[in-house]
Amino acid sequence: MSDSTLEPADQDRLSMVLFGHAAFQHLHAGCELGLFRLLHNRPGLSLEAVRDELGLQDRPISILLFGTTALRLIEREDDHYRNGPLISRLMQHGQWEAFEAAVEFEAHINYNGLRDFTASLRENSNVGLRRIPGEGPTLYHRLAQNDHLNDTFFRYMHAWSQMVNRHLIEMVDFGHVSRLLDVGGGDAVNAVALASAFPHLKVTVLELADVVPRALAGIREAGVEDRVSAIEGDMFVELPAGHDCMLFAHQVQIWPMERNLDLFRRANAALPPGGRVIITNSMADDSGDGPLYAALDSAYFAALPGGGGRVYTWGQLEECLLEAGFTKVERIRPRGAWTPLGIILGIK
Repeated sequence: MSDSTLEPADQDRLSMVLFGHAAFQHLHAGCELGLFRLLHNRPGLSLEAVRDELGLQDRPISILLFGTTALRLIEREDDHYRNGPLISRLMQHGQWEAFEAAVEFEAHINYNGLRDFTASLRENSNVGLRRIPGEGPTLYHRLAQNDHLNDTFFRYMHAWSQMVNRHLIEMVDFGHVSRLLDVGGGDAVNAVALASAFPHLKVTVLELADVVPRALAGIREAGVEDRVSAIEGDMFVELPAGHDCMLFAHQVQIWPMERNLDLFRRANAALPPGGRVIITNSMADDSGDGPLYAALDSAYFAALPGGGGRVYTWGQLEECLLEAGFTKVERIRPRGAWTPLGIILGIK
């Protein structure tokens, strides 16, 4: 095959697939070294100025600027550099912190596990978990045994949840909800945001024993102890009654659908008539061919977290809720999200 058989755009597309790991490394280095924050604060710096500010030598800075410019992450004009439109928009719209935390998560956790993506497909199991130090059947058990990885994970989930919670608050009617159970609510970032936005709301975070202290710390820091609490529990053993709404944020994509069905049945049994569940996470199109983000993100769920998960389609989750006994489902598509974020309501 001669070079002329591929158009330049096709060459770039093929290069991004073949050398995707290298492309990510340029992004990660730019984040970790502070390149993008530097150019946000001081756009138009020369190569020499960027070199000196980042503390790099001539060869490394030329490689980094060459790569990030070719990827259109930054732009060069008259030998001076500034962030490209994508990075600039993330900065301007307050999404950079979540994006940068996601980059760190990919670099330190996901890339290790994805070395076993093919094996995970062959065995239909999270084989990549063997790359994470520690013991236990899920990523979450092992993260609790590694402070650096645990902090990286929760920093990512905290920043990501803050971005998502904005849409929950704007687009979901919590007026008829009085007591909400945040299932697997992590460091209570969801609970704090919802309780702060809706003063009538009381929220309980249900988490594993190792995570409860982190949740309690977040609650105390926000000063909402009177309306937000955290309890230890296993969602697959018992979902406590006494709540009229249950939130599953970034949860259901971790598990195979049969476990989600069991989870939703437990939720249905614990909720009163008219009670509801709220699911929020990335959604795949019902057509099964996109979006690209959802397709690529599914590799993580195949190789690492709980074994058997993926980014599900809207329809798959809706059917699961109906099979679990919920009588009505509703789709909500948030506006302005750069990820394929979706919200599904299920009403008993």
